[in-house]
Amino acid sequence: MVVVGAGIAGVACAVELLRAGVAVQVRERGHVAGGRMASKRFEGRPADTGAAYFTVSDPDFAAVVEQWRAGGLVREWTDTFVAYDRDGRRDVPGPVRWAAPRGLRSLVEHLARELPVTVDRPVLTVEPGPAVDGQQCAAVALAMPGPQAALLLDPALAEATGVAQAQHWAPALAAVLDFPARRWPDFRGAFVNDHPVLNLVCDDGDRRGDAAPVLVAHTGPEFAAGHLAQPADAGPAIEDAVRDLLGLPEPARQVHVHRWTYAKPTAGSAGTHHLDSDGIGLAGDAFGKPRVQSAWRSGRDLGRALVARVS
Repeated sequence: MVVVGAGIAGVACAVELLRAGVAVQVRERGHVAGGRMASKRFEGRPADTGAAYFTVSDPDFAAVVEQWRAGGLVREWTDTFVAYDRDGRRDVPGPVRWAAPRGLRSLVEHLARELPVTVDRPVLTVEPGPAVDGQQCAAVALAMPGPQAALLLDPALAEATGVAQAQHWAPALAAVLDFPARRWPDFRGAFVNDHPVLNLVCDDGDRRGDAAPVLVAHTGPEFAAGHLAQPADAGPAIEDAVRDLLGLPEPARQVHVHRWTYAKPTAGSAGTHHLDSDGIGLAGDAFGKPRVQSAWRSGRDLGRALVARVS
């Protein structure tokens, strides 16, 4: 079997296949595994440029998180964010948010440590048979946003194509801002409501636990849509918005902007995954709430369905 996409959904799917003794290949078009649980290093220090954190409510996912915690890969971060809106700033209590000192990508890499993952291996076509780029296989799992999956699927694979095309996604930009010093009001993460640029700002030094003067800002979809062609050009506007929001006197030493064309599903799919009679499976956080936990559970459930089909 072939799993396309080495984010947490694809890796969770492949783990189930491997545990059941099913031969599996994981193909990832990027340079590393991780998907939207992305981390980028700046001068040796990781900063999360994709998902900002994760929460836990599913008992099975909690067991995975406990393994990460025991291995020192994750820690409880905070149960309180703040919100900025027209009425000012207020505390917003919520579930415990978890963070990874080495970056969230390290968690996907940990899950994938025994898997045959091939990076820098884009898949061009998935055809009836099923076949991946002309190679016949027992089944294909596409662990990626629906619009990306639809581009790979042969139109003859009508059922999977219809499910993929029914998903709609919103874009976002994530900016890593490295400041000379920590001069912002105390907070862990901030929801920014009704803002022309910002949607979320996280104190990455607090999230990482090293007190580095680094913030990571996520933009709203409308602002991002206007800068997808040249995301770096949005850096000054994002920096100005962050400095204005937090009253920062000094400019950032450097700003790095990452583009997410498909950042968050706005119209998803029913169930936890899709698997049809053509042997095409789809998984990801569009099957459920847009959460890390949902993506893991979707991949896990697709993997189990594929094992049951083989059996």
